[in-house]
Amino acid sequence: MGGNSPCASCKLLRRRCAKDCIFAPYFPSDDPHKFAIVHKVFGASNVSKMLQELPVHQRADAVSSLVYEANARVRDPVYGCVGAISYLQNQVSQLQMQLAVAQADILCIQMQHEPAMPNPQMDPQDKSFLVQNSLPQYLNFGSSGNVIQYDSLKRESMFGDMIS
Repeated sequence: MGGNSPCASCKLLRRRCAKDCIFAPYFPSDDPHKFAIVHKVFGASNVSKMLQELPVHQRADAVSSLVYEANARVRDPVYGCVGAISYLQNQVSQLQMQLAVAQADILCIQMQHEPAMPNPQMDPQDKSFLVQNSLPQYLNFGSSGNVIQYDSLKRESMFGDMIS
C-alpha cells in the first residue's frame, strides 16, 4: 500500500507500511481482525516467511488458509481445523448409515407390496430366499471407499418380520 493508509499488519505492529509490504495486498486496513488472529496464532515473522517462499499467484490462497486455520485454532487449540474435518467426516458416516437404513426400509416396504414371482426352485413360503438373493444388490453401494455391505446390517432387527 505505502503512503496514506497502512495495511492491517503495519497498523497492528505500529510501523510504517512500505510500498513493498508483503502483507498489504492480503491484509487490508479495513479488516484488522483478519491479521490480528493470524498474528496471534502464527506470528507476523512466520507469516512473512511463508508468504515470501510462495509464488505470488499462490499467496492469496495461502492467506485464506492461514486465516481459516487461525480461526479454527482459536476455537479448538488442540485440533484446529482437523477437529472440524473429523466432526464432518463422522457426520457424513452417520448420514450414510441412516441412508442405508432408509433404503433398506423402502426396499422392505416395496417387497411387502409386490407379489413375488413364483419360482419352481423356490418355496413360496420361504421369504429368506428373497432376502438372500435380492437385497444385497440394493444395499451394496459405496461412497469414497465407504461400502456398506448387506452382511454388516443386522438382518434380524431390520428384516425380522419378513424372514420369520
